[in-house]
Amino acid sequence: MCLPSVVIRITLNMASIILTAAGLGFLGLGAQPPAPEWGAMTSTGRQYMLDSWWVVTYPGLAIMIVSLAFNLFGDGLRDVLDPRSK
Repeated sequence: MCLPSVVIRITLNMASIILTAAGLGFLGLGAQPPAPEWGAMTSTGRQYMLDSWWVVTYPGLAIMIVSLAFNLFGDGLRDVLDPRSK
């Protein structure tokens, strides 16, 4: 009975988890350099931002799109699985 609520909560919290991981990677506290990470890519691209804007823009767009996708997916799951809406 509580499994749909747990699944919905996890999908809605994934955006926060992704933003937290990207923020820690931006600060240098995330995965170490051989591992690709969006926050670390954004942090590394800061020094090239004026000449090569896409080095910073594409990882930022990836973070935004994936976070939005998880939020929309969680909202859709809530509409489908919420027993109180019926």
